[in-house]
This record gives sequence, structure tokens and C-alpha cells, in this order.
Amino acid sequence: MEEGKKDLNESLDKAKEVMDNITEKVSELAGRASEHIVDAVEDVKTTVSEIVSDESIQNVKENANEFAGEAKEVLEDIAEKTSELVGEASEHIVDFAEDAQEEMKETTTKTKNFFQRLFRK
Repeated sequence: MEEGKKDLNESLDKAKEVMDNITEKVSELAGRASEHIVDAVEDVKTTVSEIVSDESIQNVKENANEFAGEAKEVLEDIAEKTSELVGEASEHIVDFAEDAQEEMKETTTKTKNFFQRLFRK
């Protein structure tokens, strides 16, 4: 029975040794992970600082001004094209009105002639 007790104690000592090794490895890994986490947090802080920096804000302002300038040019082009289309449309309307006036004169003359011939006879 003493032999069994001795084997049990040896097994417990080995298990304790294995647990100590596991605990040591886990502690090492946790230390490394925390170092990486600290580095990542520092990187994030640096990136956020860069984003919020005056230079970045200036870049955003410049881009906004550039886009505003482009939008202004596009709107000017649209206004110019619209003006051209309105000009062309007004010319066509004037031509149409003149043609309609001519047609009315001709129709009036023909109608007048028709009634004159009708009632003379």
C-alpha cells in the first residue's frame, strides 16, 4: 500500500509540475498579449491624433473647397445650358406664333371669301 501512496504522491508532484509549467506559459502569453494590446492602443491613439490633427482638418477643408468649386462649375454649366435651351425654345415659340398668325390670316381670308361667295349667290 505504501507503494501505491508513493506512486500517488509522485503523480501529484508531476501534475503540480505540469500545472506550474502551464501557469508559467499562460502568464508569458498573457504578458505578450498585453504588450500587443498596449501597442495596438497606442497605434489607435496615434491614428486618432493624426485624424484630428490640424493638418487633417486642413485637408478636409481643402477637399471641401475643391468639391464646392467643382459643384459651382457644374451649376454654372447647367445654368448656361438651361439658358441656351430657353433661348432656343423661345425662338421656336416665336416662329410657331408667327406661323400660327399667318395661318389665322389665311384661314380668316379663306373663310371671309367663302361666306362672301356663299351669300352673293
